[in-house]
Amino acid sequence: MPRPEVALARKLRRTMTLLEVMLWQHLRGSPDGMRFRRQHPIGCYVADFFCAKARLIVEVDGAIHGVEARPIRDTARDRYLNENGYRVMRIGAADILRDAEAVAASIVSLAAAPLHHSPAASGPPPRAGEE
Repeated sequence: MPRPEVALARKLRRTMTLLEVMLWQHLRGSPDGMRFRRQHPIGCYVADFFCAKARLIVEVDGAIHGVEARPIRDTARDRYLNENGYRVMRIGAADILRDAEAVAASIVSLAAAPLHHSPAASGPPPRAGEE
């Protein structure tokens, strides 16, 4: 018996929304070497899309994300994910409807950008007084 979030992720993969399908068509196949997973469990949550290499989570926000207690839950979820080393990118439904290809390109671009810049080949800068 799989963990509850794994079972939920499998169910969500079978019942993706139109917006998620539109975006998935552009993210599948590892664009620019960035491999994305759809409906991926992370902790007690299920991310709409996830790039492990970049530790990037992409959430598709439809109209439901602006009603009742949903914004508070989304904020708590984002905080948990950020505290555990993930970047969260929220994409509005209207943006995907307007131009899914451009949205996917911006996601891949963010995934390809490193979180931290590598130090110069010569190593870190000298400490004060060691120049």
